[in-house]
Amino acid sequence: MTTIPKPAATTAATDEAEASDEELKFVIPGDRRIEAANAITTRAMARRLPQLIRRSLALGWQVDRTAVIALLGVQLLSGVLEAFGLMATTGVIKPLIASQHISSDQLRSAVPSLIVLSVAIGLRALLGIVSTALSARLAPRIAREAELELLDAATKAELAAYDNPGYNDRWDAADRGVEVSRDLLTQAQYILAASTSLIASACVLTAVHWTLLPLLLLAALPKGVASVRAARISYIASLATTKDRRLLGMLRWHLVDKQTADQVRSGTMAPFLLDKYRTAGVRIDTTTDQATWRSARISLVGGAAGGLAHAVVWVALALLVSAGQISVAALGTAFLALGRVSAGLDGIVGYGAQLFRTGMYLDDWADFIDEAGGHRIDRGPQTPAVPTLVCAENITFQYPSADRPALDDVSLEVRRGEVVALVGENGSGKTTLSKILSALYLPDQGAVTWDGTDTRDLDAHATWARVAVVPQSYANWPLSARENITLGQATEDGDAAVLAAAHAAGADEVIDGLRNGLNTLLAKEWWGGQELSGGQWQRIALARAFHRPAGLLVLDEPTAALDPRAEHRIFTGLRRLAADRAVVLVTHRLTNVTIADRIVVLDKGRVVQHGTPEELLAQQDGLFRELWDLQNERTGRVPAPAVGSAVRCAMSAEDAQ
Repeated sequence: MTTIPKPAATTAATDEAEASDEELKFVIPGDRRIEAANAITTRAMARRLPQLIRRSLALGWQVDRTAVIALLGVQLLSGVLEAFGLMATTGVIKPLIASQHISSDQLRSAVPSLIVLSVAIGLRALLGIVSTALSARLAPRIAREAELELLDAATKAELAAYDNPGYNDRWDAADRGVEVSRDLLTQAQYILAASTSLIASACVLTAVHWTLLPLLLLAALPKGVASVRAARISYIASLATTKDRRLLGMLRWHLVDKQTADQVRSGTMAPFLLDKYRTAGVRIDTTTDQATWRSARISLVGGAAGGLAHAVVWVALALLVSAGQISVAALGTAFLALGRVSAGLDGIVGYGAQLFRTGMYLDDWADFIDEAGGHRIDRGPQTPAVPTLVCAENITFQYPSADRPALDDVSLEVRRGEVVALVGENGSGKTTLSKILSALYLPDQGAVTWDGTDTRDLDAHATWARVAVVPQSYANWPLSARENITLGQATEDGDAAVLAAAHAAGADEVIDGLRNGLNTLLAKEWWGGQELSGGQWQRIALARAFHRPAGLLVLDEPTAALDPRAEHRIFTGLRRLAADRAVVLVTHRLTNVTIADRIVVLDKGRVVQHGTPEELLAQQDGLFRELWDLQNERTGRVPAPAVGSAVRCAMSAEDAQ
């Protein structure tokens, strides 16, 4: 076998491509890891915990005020019962150790305290169950409310935000905040429970001897510091793995989603994509393992120091007894109180560290809510009427990280009742210009005006209510056929308007073929749903645009998936639809732009030609005429000889041999 060597240039290019394949990058805005490392300290935790508890209760208050009031009441009553129980312990122990022989009178005198102790223990157990149930009721509601607020904030961000990598980073961080929000109230509730137990036990312990409480507080300090540092390590590790966790989500979607399933199989890409998934997973595991071991070492040191400190407390207690500072009966109560105080301190420190870490994620969520990831829509309050003239004046627009503007000093106008076609090669800026005319984007320089009013001064949602867009990638909503056309915004004419729009788009034939007409669910992946072909979906997308109120109509490759008959139907009816609309048509099929009143030709973001179809065709050296000739050029082809299938198979077999 002879191996044909690759040309040197090809080999070098291949090697360079293999060496320079880019991976998904993730840059934390402002180096958030360093900020987090500096922010998470014991002092910061002590300062933030009350704020976080208030935030958790405020979120719970939004979803169920009664449950929050009940939860607070339960915690308060539980603390009171614990104090009574501890005090009753002394009443039980003292009569029993008053002498070497326990008499019936001594037992009877201990009964009241024993009853109080038993009732307190039973009621606290019952209150614990109630508290857990209330937390379980509130937690999912809080998480859902947090997610709703996040989604609402996302819909209030400028469309240009999605082109900014920093926005996606902040969304991921905020989404993590939603995930942990369900733990917020539970952790706060545990801290409240530990706090009430601590306060009740501390009061009893102070009554036994005032020196015990400060000693115990000092004993809890090493473990508290260790817990805060462990929380810091865990949070920083989570930030460090954000890139790879996002990559896993993207790969998972591409591996299993229907839109890419055929290409995964036909391209035999599954092993390649799964290998990328495993590699990203290994990176996550490595970072997580390192963080886990660091946290374990810190916790070990903190636990050892805490153990030594507790030993000092017990030695002090023994010295107090031997010195006669406390009685033997009070010693029993002190033992129980010390255990409760120690558990309360451990609970506050442990759950406090968890709550503090959760609070860091909630900060990301709150920041996104406040500023929509730094891209909140901030435009004027004016409500536009149906535009008579949409005008772009010397506009320039550049996407983030792009090396040149997508549009550079572009000017044009579109009047109601006319069709303006945007023509140009791929990347010339046609779609970007249509989005700026629709006020989906705002230009970096220059202005787009609707009847003389800058789109920056118009209320965004009121403006979009006057816009109908058929994008290249239209949504296939998992809704009924009716809702797919009305988009949940029915008109006074009801189904009559829906059917009229469907007729104009040729979607009436699609609806007639559905088993339940407009009521049919268009989602094959759901039980009972019905799927449409690409061309049928495009007719539905056109119908939803035609159903929108009169205003600006933007059609971006509106017939790419349609057959010739359906395409002819759309364009022959487009002139009628333009009677009360300003129409912008973006298409590569130049034969379709002959219906336009004017054509604007774009090249690398600049307008290079404009005029009527006849005027542009007459310009022999113009870009439009060049593209027209290329698209309509036909080359001769010699047909293959007619050979029977059996003969062809035989020939193929001989060739193979």
